[in-house]
Amino acid sequence: MEHPLIPTNSVVVVCDGAKALILRNDGDATQLSLSVVDAATAPEPATRDLGTERPGRVYQSVGMARSAVEETDFHSLAETVFLIKLGQRVDALVNDGAAKHIVLVAPPKSLGILRASLAPATRAAIAAEIPKDLAHLSIVEIERHLAPGDR
Repeated sequence: MEHPLIPTNSVVVVCDGAKALILRNDGDATQLSLSVVDAATAPEPATRDLGTERPGRVYQSVGMARSAVEETDFHSLAETVFLIKLGQRVDALVNDGAAKHIVLVAPPKSLGILRASLAPATRAAIAAEIPKDLAHLSIVEIERHLAPGDR
């Protein structure tokens, strides 16, 4: 997969639903040198640990039939809230003038949630979106995955 070139001083947001790194490219487009601007993590308890009760039951208005109500996926909800808050941080970087070019790197689902949470001015500053899960890697490994030679 061919990656776009990441210009000097671009902000690179590497995230998933529970971890985010906001990086800046201090190198040039061909030789990346990413430094951490901000980092955030969210606790990742399982849904079974977040829910407290049995699933609800619904009684039909006619007859004696009953059915279960689907449980809320609290884990997925927590990931969505985390990504929305991350989007607000990225919006603040654009509004402050600290980010002129933004590259988003996230798994496809997280990328969609993050993109939808961004303000129009921030969306206009997005130079590229890379649908990869690199949030669990070190900075050196992230640089290697995003380097122009990783094609």
